Amino acid sequence: GEVGDVASAQAIAADLANARLSAQGQLATLYFELRSSDQQQRLLDSAVQAFTQSLQITRNQYSAGVAAQSDVVTAETQLEQTRAQAIAVGVQRAQFEHAIAALIGKAPADLAIAPAAMAASVPVPPPELPSALLERRPDIAAAERLMAATNAQIGIAISGYYPDLTLSASYGFDGSRLSKLLRASNSFWSLGPQLVEPVFNAGLTAAQVAAAKATYAQSVANYRQTVLTGFQQVEDELAALRILAQQATVEDNTVRLAREAERLTLNQYQQGTVPYTTVIIAETTRLTNEETALGILQSRLLASVALVQALGGGWNAAQLPSTEQVKEDDPATPTR
Repeated sequence: GEVGDVASAQAIAADLANARLSAQGQLATLYFELRSSDQQQRLLDSAVQAFTQSLQITRNQYSAGVAAQSDVVTAETQLEQTRAQAIAVGVQRAQFEHAIAALIGKAPADLAIAPAAMAASVPVPPPELPSALLERRPDIAAAERLMAATNAQIGIAISGYYPDLTLSASYGFDGSRLSKLLRASNSFWSLGPQLVEPVFNAGLTAAQVAAAKATYAQSVANYRQTVLTGFQQVEDELAALRILAQQATVEDNTVRLAREAERLTLNQYQQGTVPYTTVIIAETTRLTNEETALGILQSRLLASVALVQALGGGWNAAQLPSTEQVKEDDPATPTR
């Protein structure tokens, strides 16, 4: 019927919006990964400079007769290893750049993205996000419209329905409410018990009635699972952002301490009170913690991208084509 055809067309439009949202999320993710590679390059280039200075110190100590030649060789080894790592970053960066080019429809050779600084601040979500925002998810809209289409096929027309819950960045779902939600009957996810005994169009055989009921039940179950999956994805990213922010605070302090330890051990080596292995350990620890801090920042930015995508980006169900627009776009619909 006409109602079912319109709902089906709206579901297709929502599927298209979902594909677009997925591509946008992938593009944003690739961009932050590319910028993370740029930052990794800067970290390693800076380490190369620091290790070059350390090598010069070992050479000076060796020339003065207060250090062994093994110190010089060890410093040279560390320097060359770090240079090799800095070069290797270029391979990964090129792959991200090529992936971005392919995603936006360009040949990899036709796109060159200049290195730039990585964002240092992470968008902070509000403390609570109403679940009504999930109406902005095109996959939920598509599932809801398919449910409406199956209703129309058996002579029933219902409007959209979305559970009214609150997603909290601090505590997630209230346990009892989530439990009730998960135990809710399928009718909870549509309009209620009046749909249990729908009025079918005249002339349907018993087999057709059974098939229509089964199709409808499947569409309701799919809608229910799509909504629950949406809730899960939002909660996942809210939790990730909260926990990663805590980790970032601790790791930033660790980096500060590691840099201070590196400075102190290098001074002690020059004074002849510690072996060069102590310097190597301190320098490696400092670089490792800086790379860990960068990884945390990257994860936080990617979680922000994923949260925006989980909330539907800038899309909302109001953007679905109206019945009139569907009719206008259908060449089979006669014009007056």
